[in-house]
Amino acid sequence: MAQRSLLSAAAAGLLSFGFAQSGGTPPEPGVFPLRTLDHHAFQAGEKLSYILHYGWLNAGTATLELQRSEKEVGGRTVLHAVGIGESIGAFKAFYTVKDRYETYFDQQGVFPYVFIRRVNEGGYTINQDYLFLQQRHKVDTQDKKTFDVPAHVQDMLSAFYYARAIDYSNAAPGQEYVIPCFMDNERWDLRMRFVKKETIKLRNGKYRCLKFQPVVQEGRIFKTNDDLNVWITDDANHIPVLAQAKVLVGSIKMELSGYAGLANPLAKE
Repeated sequence: MAQRSLLSAAAAGLLSFGFAQSGGTPPEPGVFPLRTLDHHAFQAGEKLSYILHYGWLNAGTATLELQRSEKEVGGRTVLHAVGIGESIGAFKAFYTVKDRYETYFDQQGVFPYVFIRRVNEGGYTINQDYLFLQQRHKVDTQDKKTFDVPAHVQDMLSAFYYARAIDYSNAAPGQEYVIPCFMDNERWDLRMRFVKKETIKLRNGKYRCLKFQPVVQEGRIFKTNDDLNVWITDDANHIPVLAQAKVLVGSIKMELSGYAGLANPLAKE
């Protein structure tokens, strides 16, 4: 019931602030324009599947599905992404994970309107509901708190899609890309450093990729930035196909296991 009422409230919120500027109408004070990006990285109907390895164990699975929402904001198309992660096999026997993330984001500008997070990891739970008032540069949370944020700030899941919409055609080794995010009631910048182009081999084939190193806080989970690497396809989809991490208590690897509904041909050999 709580989930259903939340979604109803979110939908009502979307309609209530669907005040996107129309031609010739001057903006209200404190109301900012919404961006439009020229991108073709994804489309409604896309589904990505991943498998997570912890050491030698198959520890979990993750799926990301993207659909068009029935709601629009000021005449702008809204996409609804759902990410689900859960533990499997022997790993599940001693550590149960069941996570669900949802974001409703603007298709043209790739920025979120609503974010929903339901996490249950070994009995530790997180419930977050964020309403992004993008034209006001504010975020309302489930605790009835309001935060000031930069223009077109991302949530945890919409950042995944925005990163794919970036043009990397002129990326140079060492170049950093910064994505402003709002997570756990605070502003946080996701930084990605381009390393090089590389062809990698997975269980389901070879992929031509762009290799990145997310810039992390050293010494907490990762010893150095070299301990976390991500490979995305060197094509218009920019799909992450492999992520490898050396953490303080072992190693983690997540790799693409399936895909459907892609917007563009895949850089697979």
